[in-house]
Amino acid sequence: MPVDRSPHALQLAEKIRTRTARVSVVGLGYVGLPLAVEFARAGFRVTGIEVDAEKARRVNAADSYVLDVPSSALAPLVAEGRLSATTEYACLAEADTVNICVPTPLRKTKDPDMSYIDAACRQIARYLHPGMLVILESTTYPGTTDEFVLPMLERDQLRVGRDFFLCFSPERVDPGNRQFQTRNIPKVVGGITAACTELGALFYSQALERVVPVSSTRVAEMVKLLENTFRMINIGLVNEIALMCDRMGIDVWEVIDAAATKPFGFMPFYPGPGLGGHCIPIDPFYLSWKTRQAGIEARFIELAGYINGQMPHFVVDKIQNALNDRSKPVRGSHVHVVGVAYKRDIDDVRESPALDIMHLLKRRGARLSYTDPYVPRVVVDGEEMRSEELEPAASRADCVVIVTDHSAVDYRRLVECARLIVDTRNATRGIVSEKIVKL
Repeated sequence: MPVDRSPHALQLAEKIRTRTARVSVVGLGYVGLPLAVEFARAGFRVTGIEVDAEKARRVNAADSYVLDVPSSALAPLVAEGRLSATTEYACLAEADTVNICVPTPLRKTKDPDMSYIDAACRQIARYLHPGMLVILESTTYPGTTDEFVLPMLERDQLRVGRDFFLCFSPERVDPGNRQFQTRNIPKVVGGITAACTELGALFYSQALERVVPVSSTRVAEMVKLLENTFRMINIGLVNEIALMCDRMGIDVWEVIDAAATKPFGFMPFYPGPGLGGHCIPIDPFYLSWKTRQAGIEARFIELAGYINGQMPHFVVDKIQNALNDRSKPVRGSHVHVVGVAYKRDIDDVRESPALDIMHLLKRRGARLSYTDPYVPRVVVDGEEMRSEELEPAASRADCVVIVTDHSAVDYRRLVECARLIVDTRNATRGIVSEKIVKL
């Protein structure tokens, strides 16, 4: 069925194809800044709106604070006037497109905190004009775009699908992934109307390699939640298998490696010290919250969340038992943590299990230090700690705990200089030593 294109839709499509559309991105974090860079590279003039004045200043100085965007990538775009940043929303009066890339955390009660989306949409509504395309990228629950965002934007003289266009396109950024980044990760997009979807797909296709249109914003919203719920539940399963193997004296890593040789029907997931980051520990609970509103209990999500949440406690018990076997109590022992970022080779500590482990160890009276080449300082229980040089700190410690397996660490050398190692990531794979205790 052909799409009914209004004059505003036709004009916007022409601007997008000729790269004369003025692009704006709200939120210049790990999602928004890479996106802004790709559209600037594609020839658009891009303005980023960032409430943090220091981040805006750094973008305008071509000084990147996002690991996946080197400053060398910003410099030519800023110098040529294709990328700039501001703290003011007034620039939207001249914008043709706006991507919303703001945080969507959970409250302590595990219900969605929509305050960032709300604040952004209130500002966009002030400057909304005919021919504007608005795309929400922030991960949220199914129904957000049509139930929450649309009523804030639509009014009698501005109708969605005719005068302005509204889509949802889930961010799929994987910080630190050198193979898949913003440009070559397939971009799912769904609009309120068919015309919205068509314009959203046309827009992304100018800068990104592959666009996947879907039938609605709700489908697009559900895609992201399925992706991360799939990972969260399978990680919960393998973490539970790790707990079982520990009780039965079985090497869970050997079990997984052997199971992974099956060429069909099995996908390896690996246990760890707990979930961290901006997506997997949080996104499934958006779905759980939404399904509760519909009278459905998301049992897999709740159970996997419980199991994953217990892993830092399991790791601390493992440390305590390893020290006990060497006639040392946790209280008063020096425990050195290797890696506090939530995953390998990045600088992000959001929801990092390392912080939970350090908190629990402090409660049991351990003396702590840490090394992380990407995180120079971190705050644990209100106390600021600074990363220390690895070998001297590890050689002084009663126990070294590998929480994040950064590739820059020489694990063979670490085993040589440490007295005892608890390895939660199988980073010491292939190294045989009585000093090593694995998850």
